[in-house]
Amino acid sequence: MINLETPKKFRTFVEQANRVATEFLRANSRKYDLAEHAYPKELDMLAAVVDGMSDSGEGQGAGATGVRRSSDDGEGVRNGSNMSSVLSVIETCWGDVGLTLSMPRQGLGNSAIASVATDEQLQRFKGMWASMAITEPDCGSDSAAITTTAVKDGDEYVLNGEKIFVTSGDRSDAVVVWATLDKALGRAAIKSFVVPKSLPGIRVERLEHKLGIKSSDTATIVLDNCRVPAENLLGDPEVHADKGFAGVMQTFDNTRPLVAAMAVGCARAALDRTRELLEEAGVEIDYDRPILAQSAAAATFLQMEADWEAAQLLTLEAAWMADNRLPNSLEASMAKAKAGRVGNQITLRCVELAGTLGYGEDELLEKWARDSKILDIFEGTQQIQQLIVARRVLGLTSAELR
Repeated sequence: MINLETPKKFRTFVEQANRVATEFLRANSRKYDLAEHAYPKELDMLAAVVDGMSDSGEGQGAGATGVRRSSDDGEGVRNGSNMSSVLSVIETCWGDVGLTLSMPRQGLGNSAIASVATDEQLQRFKGMWASMAITEPDCGSDSAAITTTAVKDGDEYVLNGEKIFVTSGDRSDAVVVWATLDKALGRAAIKSFVVPKSLPGIRVERLEHKLGIKSSDTATIVLDNCRVPAENLLGDPEVHADKGFAGVMQTFDNTRPLVAAMAVGCARAALDRTRELLEEAGVEIDYDRPILAQSAAAATFLQMEADWEAAQLLTLEAAWMADNRLPNSLEASMAKAKAGRVGNQITLRCVELAGTLGYGEDELLEKWARDSKILDIFEGTQQIQQLIVARRVLGLTSAELR
């Protein structure tokens, strides 16, 4: 049975993540929001600290690199790397979403590697900072429509295509590229490849200017006859038509709870600051009185807190299920859909409650409202998550419910 309290073995780790969020991330939040595309040098020292914690066994997995299905060791109910990653991401995104996404060796590509790589690949790619490239100019929410090709040529695959909106695409060491082995075979032929940036044929075409998460670089990447070693294909190289998209979609089952956790952390930051501002303004929030008996501001705040808690619990459930080797595709999409939507709604409503204070750059509320929007979009939009949930609940295939 899932325990809704923070597991005892993770409490010290979560406290450390909160200190990191306060002393490193929140402290530099506005600086790198205003200096778009500037590399946050402070994160290098922070990454060294995180690496040291992991090597010493003190860390339980910080961010994306810690995400992997736990092995069935006979211990029964457990909390593992998925839960610790979600808990740490909530804390760091309470500090800053963009800087969390900029953490060296904590890219979404690292989560993709952890999700589907073989044990040998895990060791070979250990310590690598990997971004993830899925979206294309003509392929967004429908990942099955990928047109980037991978053609086998001896001991290598030749990759050709263009990828857009690649988070940390400029700063990372490698890019996990989704490509098709054979367009005629549809979803089943889509595989993911670890493509080191040092290889000839891969280049960063441009960096995007964005509404939020400005401290995180978002790149367009072009693959032009890029030759990738065959052993860099993640997981099983064979095309299994009966499994369809299952192999690469395991990535989303692990990364969607992480993105939901980002939204939960960002929304909590907005709620915490808004509570302080309301209290300073003399607004009383009373948990023992009915909402109808309180001021409009207090009632609105209580409703937002209820939505936030629902998103948090869905996120923890999805991570817990992954740690306990339970199918969590439905729960991962539910968490992403709920947290992505209410996270953005909460941050925008907090700006409204704070009035002119919320809209100005003297407060971080306006920044959190901008940052939160991407969390409702990437790793599958709100509409796609609702579609996935509907298919799972109704027992319909993608062909039966579009």
